[in-house]
Amino acid sequence: MFRVNELPDYIFESSWEVCNKVGGIYTVLSTRANTLQQIWKDKLIFIGPDCWKNEDCPYFTEDKELFHAWQEKASEEGLRVKVGRWDIPGNPVAVLVDFTPFYQEKDYIYGKLWEHYRVDSLHGYGDYDEASMFSYAAARVVESFYHANITPESKVIYQGNEWMTGLGLLYINRHLPQVATVFTTHATSIGRSIAGNNKPLYEYLWAYNGDQMADELNMQSKHSIEKQTAHHVDCFTTVSDITAKECEELIDRPVDKVLPNGFDNRFIPSGNVFLNKRKRARQRLVDIANALIGSQFDDDTLIISTSGRYEFRNKGIDVFIEAMHRLSQVKDLKRKVLAFIEVPGWVESPRKDLQERLQSGRPFDTPLEYPELTHWLHNMNEDRVLGMKKALGMANGSDRQVNLIFLPCYLTGSDGIANLTYYDLILGNDLCVYPSYYEPWGYTPLESIAFKVPCITTDLAGFGLWANKELGKDAEIEDGVKVIHRTDYNYNDVAEAIKDTVVKFAAFTPEEQTTAREHAAALSKHALWKHFITYYYEAYAIALKHAWDRNNK
Repeated sequence: MFRVNELPDYIFESSWEVCNKVGGIYTVLSTRANTLQQIWKDKLIFIGPDCWKNEDCPYFTEDKELFHAWQEKASEEGLRVKVGRWDIPGNPVAVLVDFTPFYQEKDYIYGKLWEHYRVDSLHGYGDYDEASMFSYAAARVVESFYHANITPESKVIYQGNEWMTGLGLLYINRHLPQVATVFTTHATSIGRSIAGNNKPLYEYLWAYNGDQMADELNMQSKHSIEKQTAHHVDCFTTVSDITAKECEELIDRPVDKVLPNGFDNRFIPSGNVFLNKRKRARQRLVDIANALIGSQFDDDTLIISTSGRYEFRNKGIDVFIEAMHRLSQVKDLKRKVLAFIEVPGWVESPRKDLQERLQSGRPFDTPLEYPELTHWLHNMNEDRVLGMKKALGMANGSDRQVNLIFLPCYLTGSDGIANLTYYDLILGNDLCVYPSYYEPWGYTPLESIAFKVPCITTDLAGFGLWANKELGKDAEIEDGVKVIHRTDYNYNDVAEAIKDTVVKFAAFTPEEQTTAREHAAALSKHALWKHFITYYYEAYAIALKHAWDRNNK
């Protein structure tokens, strides 16, 4: 008899972002892993793509002796795997699989997918084949490991993240039905596409037909695999209430559980280490601005940033630029403002002229050409950040009260200009702004407040809704988070609210700033994984119950 309070014996979890730092899901998995690993030890196994082939993955340490017998068996079965540890807190087991050999079976795999689940792969393009072959390879890894190492009595979970793991979840559903499946969509493919194509998502959500919109927006294959996976797994989940509504309307399937994204703050520095890192980050940002603009920004400068994926409208990059433009027209702004846009663009190289100035250590009183950009881009004339700045007539200069700088690279610590990781650089901010239009959860604002940096976000972000709910009111900047009401149509109101909040924050006394920073850190502690992990346990229980029922009819 199945008992609902039982936990699984093994957990497999796959994602394109396992040992592959490309987006927010990496943060979800890498910060949650330590909490799970403390309980499951080496029975928690992450599966990711081997994107590095003969090069070393910077986030992974291979161990040829770990599950050595299975590694040999997997090789005999035609699976090319690297087994080792993910270099994150907890150091969980990770398997990186080379999915490229399965391209030769692609048509057969897609044919079976249509035959059994009516998944339309005919319209796939872009990353569809790559993601699908990885998903299939990951499922084959689970199948192989299960038969080699796990007894039939063991309770096993296989969780996949995003549509990219859907094919594998359906494979497990059919070929290994004793394994309970959990599917987590962090953002529906069709919802993101609707928002990204400048269509009003929220007011008309109730009226949209997901299948029809997939046809209109050429998203048939991604939507199809996502929808069929959601309908066939043992437990369907998403990350926020706002995305749960989206799933019900566009995928025609209510979620079984909402799994909000938590955070692990054990790697955040404290005491003098925190203060020294903050000082270093501020100095680096000021040095970059001084070298670019030929100005001398002092320690009283208000440093602001926005960051995330380069989704110009969805992430609110457009409204951030508009807000900084309006801020530059405020007559009685109490402090100079240095604003950064830290989103990865199509970088060609770090600027040598900027590098030379930074290395010289000398002050400069003349600007460089293009004083708003830290790295040369391949698409300078088509870049949307640079284009909007130009359209608004926003120029950087030593006489300007507000200067806006584009830092268009992944902050890994070796970009050639900032040379600090994102987590080290964020400490230098006084305020962060994330005015998202489409944001199922919102790790960037959560990370911001965890590092004691107050932030501005919107109630179209899952995090913003959570913050309001947690505080029991509309959050204000004094609370460490300002949550702005955003709709499909109030772009100008949002830009004005950001501007007004920055003006207000700039006038804070040092004591008021400290209080806001402390409130931000206190709120972030309510989102630690030790609080949110119970939602995962409940999802595991739902999946195991459905799998037990399926196998004991």
